[in-house]
This record gives sequence, C-alpha cells and structure tokens, in this order.
Amino acid sequence: MGKIRRGGYVFEWWIGDHDPRHIHVSKADGRILGRIVLSTKLPMDAWNPPRKVVEIIEELEKEGRL
Repeated sequence: MGKIRRGGYVFEWWIGDHDPRHIHVSKADGRILGRIVLSTKLPMDAWNPPRKVVEIIEELEKEGRL
C-alpha cells in the first residue's frame, strides 16, 4: 500500500489491486471522494474530481512517486 498526503487530499493505492491501475482519493478529514484511473485521469466512480486533484496526481507521477 502507498499513501501520500498533499494539498488537503490523501492518495492511496494497493500493489496487486484490480485493473485498471488507479488511485483512491480522500479529503484530509477522511471523507472518501472516489478513484481515478492513472492512465486517463478519469474517475472510476460517480464523481467529478477537482482539477487540483488531477494536477497533484500528475505532479506525483512526474516525481516518480506513483
């Protein structure tokens, strides 16, 4: 499992989790928002991720953390 806190959000993932490769997103207060497919940056669940969440995921990928 990996977990990163950034920008008021918590990003979590599990090695060996089901396809497609995705990340779970929660607010810092623990409220679950949904999941995002990493290859497309589109939600897996019925939610519309804020642009800030997508930008943070892109930053984490550039840093090699995802």
